[in-house]
Amino acid sequence: MTGFASLLSATLTAFLTLLFARAAWHKLADFTAFTGFVADYELVPEHLVRPVSVAVVAAEVAAVLAQLLPGGQPYGLGVAVALLAVYGAAIAVNLRRGKDRIECGCGGTAQPLSASLVARNAVLAGLGLVALAAGPYALGLDEAVAALGSGFALFVGFVLSEQILANFAHARLRR
Repeated sequence: MTGFASLLSATLTAFLTLLFARAAWHKLADFTAFTGFVADYELVPEHLVRPVSVAVVAAEVAAVLAQLLPGGQPYGLGVAVALLAVYGAAIAVNLRRGKDRIECGCGGTAQPLSASLVARNAVLAGLGLVALAAGPYALGLDEAVAALGSGFALFVGFVLSEQILANFAHARLRR
């Protein structure tokens, strides 16, 4: 693999690992609230809300752990891309139903459902696919530090843009 492709793959993997670690942490920190968000989507029968919620958190944790383990990057990225696609589809279904005033349950800043969240998930899934296409990374120490720093910078930029989107969505709802 070329040096750039390896660096890109490692950077995007670091970013998505941080993203899913944060999402899983938020869901686990208030699991009861998260099960309420899952119920609000009305995509599974009530008796399956808790098991589905557990499965979602387990899949997010699995995505993180797989990306951290040697040889697990493609599996972790695959789980992450699949989750992002499912999340985007669940949001889109509810938007089509006219249910835009429920919390996304994404982890992080509270946000009501919106088309921007569907687009965001599509972009994030695309980044995961780019990392998968770039292949597994093989980096020296200096390159690994650069990739981790770049992945962290992407994550911080994501968190900041997420807060801006949440502020805009809340302002829109107050009108």
